[in-house]
Amino acid sequence: MFSGCGNNQYDFQYSKNHHTSSFNIISSTVPQTSETFASDICVVSENVLSENISMEENSAAGLFDVKNSEVIYAKDANEMLYPASLTKVMTALVAIKNGNMDDILVASDNVRVNESGATAIGLKAGDTMTLNQALHILLINSANDVANLIAENIGGDIETFVQMMNEEAVRLGATNTNFKNPHGLSDSNHYTTVYDMYLIFNEAIKYDIFNEIIHMQTYETVYYDSRGQEKDVSIMTTNQFLRGNYTAPDNMTVVGGKTGTTDMSGHCLVILAKDTAGNPYIGIILRASSRDLINQEMIQMLAEINN
Repeated sequence: MFSGCGNNQYDFQYSKNHHTSSFNIISSTVPQTSETFASDICVVSENVLSENISMEENSAAGLFDVKNSEVIYAKDANEMLYPASLTKVMTALVAIKNGNMDDILVASDNVRVNESGATAIGLKAGDTMTLNQALHILLINSANDVANLIAENIGGDIETFVQMMNEEAVRLGATNTNFKNPHGLSDSNHYTTVYDMYLIFNEAIKYDIFNEIIHMQTYETVYYDSRGQEKDVSIMTTNQFLRGNYTAPDNMTVVGGKTGTTDMSGHCLVILAKDTAGNPYIGIILRASSRDLINQEMIQMLAEINN
């Protein structure tokens, strides 16, 4: 068991067409395991386990020391799984990189989501809001119609934006990831890994606006319908640590993160935590069986930092 960093250069770095799976976007509908590779970033080649952490058999997880580029814990971190709304981390990242916070986004009929139980704020054709507002609603409330709104306006259409998401994944070395939509609702060919999610989230936290939003417990704003009438939004974070329902171990603080849940994915969670010295850590769990269990398992992982 080991983790490591490297600065070696490769002629076929991140090629989508190379036959080796580490350098290929794998279009398989069956979750499987594939070794990861990323230049200048620590990699996980084997499980890095701890007797202090009781992780579900079907769950995959990882805990990463961002400052020291150290893998503290890893279980099935290269297994391709459904990410649910953790997808929206990449949606936000691509939007931040390609848009401006004061851009006005206009909804079309394409923003509607039809999946039963899917979170939405009820956008209708002609509704408008800024990208700044949309990112807050996307990351705090996890509204799926807002994910479509961002994608259509930043990419020109949803399909082009999804292509941008996949291109960004390749650029980051997240080569065992394939996105089919900007929200993470059910699609058998929409997947990522714990390690790839680390790469994506690690890039997202480089942006102040992303960090600001994931730290927020509540958000209120006003957007407008096609007639210019105000529509109020008042939302609360889905992060149970920020809501005070779970407490991180002593000397650790959960700064923020993203949750996700679908029938296909189970419960998913990525968090940014800091120790008393302000050093950052990224914790990720995919395919947990319940909300309570995923938060308890995250607490166990964070406790490993002080051991």
